Amino acid sequence: MPAATSSSAPQTAEIRFAQVASGARIAWARHGRGPVLVRVAHWMTHVEHDLRSPIWKPWLDRLGRGLEVVRYDERGCGLSGSDDVPLGLDASTEELSAVVAATGAPRVALLGQSGAAAPAIAYAVRHPERVSHLVLLGGYLAGLLHQSPSAKALAFHEASLRLVELGWGRRDPAVQQFFTTRFIPDASQDEARALNEQQRLSCGAARAVQIMRARTLLDVRALAPLVQCPTLVLHAEGDQIVPLSMGRDLAAAIPGARFVTLPTRNHIPLAADPAFELFCQSVSSFLRPERAAPQLTPRERELAALVAQGQDNLQIAAHLGVADKTVRNALSSLYAKLEVEGRPQAVVRARELGLDAA
Repeated sequence: MPAATSSSAPQTAEIRFAQVASGARIAWARHGRGPVLVRVAHWMTHVEHDLRSPIWKPWLDRLGRGLEVVRYDERGCGLSGSDDVPLGLDASTEELSAVVAATGAPRVALLGQSGAAAPAIAYAVRHPERVSHLVLLGGYLAGLLHQSPSAKALAFHEASLRLVELGWGRRDPAVQQFFTTRFIPDASQDEARALNEQQRLSCGAARAVQIMRARTLLDVRALAPLVQCPTLVLHAEGDQIVPLSMGRDLAAAIPGARFVTLPTRNHIPLAADPAFELFCQSVSSFLRPERAAPQLTPRERELAALVAQGQDNLQIAAHLGVADKTVRNALSSLYAKLEVEGRPQAVVRARELGLDAA
């Protein structure tokens, strides 16, 4: 689909579908331009509704300025199909693998949030050649049943499951609000209403219960030390869903991982929260470290501007009044100065440098 402008995420999404081995379809979408960041599917997503959500749209707007953001719905949620495959780490990793392959990108960065941290880690370990960076937000090494939970913790979890079974699909948002106030306690009324509605839209009660049970069984304690790519772990200091200590444990388990504490109680950083910009800046700088601007001659700047504007070699030759061969030679020199390997990368780099308006 066409790249989004730098000022706003698209108002409509071109939904695409990948398939897993069972034949179930996995709905995914992309926008923005730059290095590819795949948001690993987590609970309560809907690739179409995200674009209207006051919770997720700011993410897409902000991250899409310098990244190509790919997102998808896990099976049985949003626009993705369902099957009889048991939910768990292998099923989630299979979905992620199908989407990464569908993007056509040779390497991608992964964003694993909350319960999606585990499949992000598993995929990075199993396919190290496909993962450039790993970003984990509000994640954990192991689910509830691997944490020696108390009887009270287990009872609370079972009570939460019962609430979902009885009230998830109701128009009365009381059950949804119970989860919303834990996920985003400092949300505005609009944001709270949006997450309430997204819960209902994402999946039915039976699937929600299956997802919640599957999350309690996740365990990547043996895989985390095997991660080879650069890793950034971020965690809200007042997270009521996943305590901060679990984020620290996660970062400590991954060799060389960086750890950033976000000053918020919200499990999902919200647009008006100071933690939101810190999150976005941390991710962007981690995935796109600043490179020194190349020293270009006036002629090279003019050439770069024409490339950034999408002109082909013949158009450039006509504009500059030179031969096509001269353009090819000049482009080779320009690519070297821009530290890129071809025209698509040159277009992105020239636009990053503001040369498209030169």
